[in-house]
Formats: sequence, structure tokens, C-alpha cells
Amino acid sequence: MSESSSPATPAETGMVIIGGGLAGATAAETLRTEGWQGPVTIVADEPETPYQRPPLSKGFLAGKEGDDALLPYPASWYPENNVTVLTGTAATAVDPAAHTVTLSDASTLRYAKLLIATGASPRVIPFPGVDLDGVHYFRTKADSVAMKELLSAGGHNLVMIGSGWIGMEIAATATELGNNVALLGLEDVPLSVAIGNELGRVFASRHEEAGVKFVLPSSAKEIKGDGGHVTEVVTTTGEVLPADLVIVAVGVVPNTALAKDAGLTISNGIQVSGSLATSDPDIFAAGDVANSLHPVTNAYARSEHWANAIASGKVAARSMLGQDAVLDDIPYFYTDQFDLGMEYSGFGALTKDAELVVRGSLEKREFIAFWVLEGRVVAGMNVNIWDVQDAIKDLISSRRTVDTAKLADPQTPLGDI
Repeated sequence: MSESSSPATPAETGMVIIGGGLAGATAAETLRTEGWQGPVTIVADEPETPYQRPPLSKGFLAGKEGDDALLPYPASWYPENNVTVLTGTAATAVDPAAHTVTLSDASTLRYAKLLIATGASPRVIPFPGVDLDGVHYFRTKADSVAMKELLSAGGHNLVMIGSGWIGMEIAATATELGNNVALLGLEDVPLSVAIGNELGRVFASRHEEAGVKFVLPSSAKEIKGDGGHVTEVVTTTGEVLPADLVIVAVGVVPNTALAKDAGLTISNGIQVSGSLATSDPDIFAAGDVANSLHPVTNAYARSEHWANAIASGKVAARSMLGQDAVLDDIPYFYTDQFDLGMEYSGFGALTKDAELVVRGSLEKREFIAFWVLEGRVVAGMNVNIWDVQDAIKDLISSRRTVDTAKLADPQTPLGDI
């Protein structure tokens, strides 16, 4: 490991991780796996053992998965591996010159290397009436627990504001639990910003079959209530929707305040190199908050997905130890909505001008979609077809020129293209 640029006693030269999510937990585990024997401290502002978020809008919310599904490592792993987790504790300041982190109880931690994995917070929209009882944002375990308690009883009129992946997942789960769901979003077709109109309609049609009502494109003009509790949502298109429950999921904002106050370079998150180093050589960033330089695209990108949290946590830990490490994984995420299972790998920013090539049947909802730019696959998505992700990632990472006719032909093995 490279030496800290500020003198410290051996007892003080620990690794400090700010953030109790998947990136921070993965970094702590990697530090131990890679042989670091000094102190490791995770500063987690939520009162929870470090957890991962994907089940919150899927199996956990549906009641199909328990708390264990949220934990990348059991609670017992941390004391067993001499990792200190300060739950319910916020980091309030970072002093790069002194190599210290100030905590919400006014105590300080000294670090040799620091990882900022502060994640992101829900984007807050000041809808009139957003403070009424029954209106919720969705991000944390506490949010999911509260929603599960409400939705599991069924019979609610839920207005879901947000037509992205989280909004669509919650809509599907709420519908399966017996609630009436109306979904608002600024797109003509849900998910079209991510995957385009043609593929977005595949998901929309399945939702409509289940009874989800789409009011698109629209948002909430006003949320009305009676006795302090929500009763209806007036949309920007003039429609009045009954609602005793509203969930807002309109994206997230990276939590950069701590890094900005510390003087680190901020640009759509904390700007980091391919090795996840910030503008300070002893501070690194990973997960949702990090805007990293990807070696395949040679462009900065910030990913808010599960796989990136794992990959970046590992790379950050190795970089903290002075190893040569680069975040070169192909971005990946997945969704489950009703009986639609999907995996996606690739660079969404490159798909805007790409040609869409489909292998399989959109009507049967069993297909692989490829985005081809200048003859090369830049992204791929499989829906209800499995065990193809390795081949899709190979097509992307190899950057080889492909024959789109063979790409669309189910009889041609992906490995032969």
C-alpha cells in the first residue's frame, strides 16, 4: 500500500469508508480479502447493517424475500473480520489536509485512505400537496418496509409518479398485491429514455394486461387531500386520479455535498479516474456517486446499478491498497416485472444513435435486443431468454464488427458472430 501523505501512527492509519450500501460493503470485504490487516471503518448514516437496494422494489417489497436478501454479507461478518460499522452515524465533513472525517457526534476518524460511497438521494419535486400524508418517496429500506406494510393489504388506489425502472417495478409489485395503480411519467412510452419506444411498449403492454393505467406523458399538477391525507392527484393533462397513496420515483441525485465541501472535483457526481481516484490522491469514490472514466468508451459515466456497486467497490479497495486496478466492467442491470425478466449490459449513452437489432419475438416477449453503432454492439438486453449475458458482454467488450443479419438470426450462436 502506498503511504499516506500525512504522518500518522499505525493505529490511526486505517481505511475509512463513508456509506453503508453495497459499494461500501464490497470495498470492506475486498480490503480484507486482499490482505489489509489494519483498521477498517464503515460510516453508515442509516441504522442498518450495510445492505443492497435491488430487492427493495422487487422481492422484498412483494414479501417474497426477507431481510437476508438485502445483506451482501451477514451482520456477523463485520465483527468476525474486525470491520467496525458505525450505524446511524453521518459523516459531516472531510478534511483532506488533516486526513480526518468528522462525524455527526462531533468525533473524528483519521484515515490513510478514504472511500466515499455516499450513494444518491431521491430527486425531490415540489408538487403542491407533496407533504400530505400518504405521499412517499422511495429509496431506503425504511421506505420499502413502509410501502410493503401498506401495499400488502391490497385495495389501495396508488398513483405512481415516475415511469423509469423503479417506478415500473413498484407498479408491477403493487398490482400483484391487489392494488389499483395509475402511473404518470414524462415519456410517451414508459422506459423509452432507456430502451426506446418499441421495447418500452413490450413492458407497457404487460402492465396494461395486468390493469395498470398509464397517463402519459403527464406529471402531477397538484396532489389534493382531505384532513391532511392524500385523496387525489390532478395531472398536468387535467385528469383527476383517485389516490390514497402516492409514490414519487423520478430519479436520484448523487450525494456530493461532502466531497464538494472537501474541495474534490464534482461533475455529475464525484469525478474519478478509471481507478476511482478523486482529485485527492488519498480519496476514492465508488457506487452511485462516482462519475468514472471508462476505458472502453474513454468517457465519463455514472452508473446507479447493483453490478456497478459491486465492481466499483472492488476496484476502489484495490486502488486504496496501491494495486493497479481499473473499473472496466461492462455496465449491467436487471429488472423483474410480472413474468418479465430482463438483463441489460452495455453503454446506454451510446444507444441513442444506434441501430436496434432484435433476435426472437417481441410479441411472445422472448427476445434479445442489440444496439449496434458503427457496426459494433454497444448494448444488449435479453428478455425471458437466459444464459446469454456472457456472450452479450463479449460482443460489447471485443468491439468487433458484427453482421446484423447473423445477430438477428436465432440459429446463429452468439459466439460465432
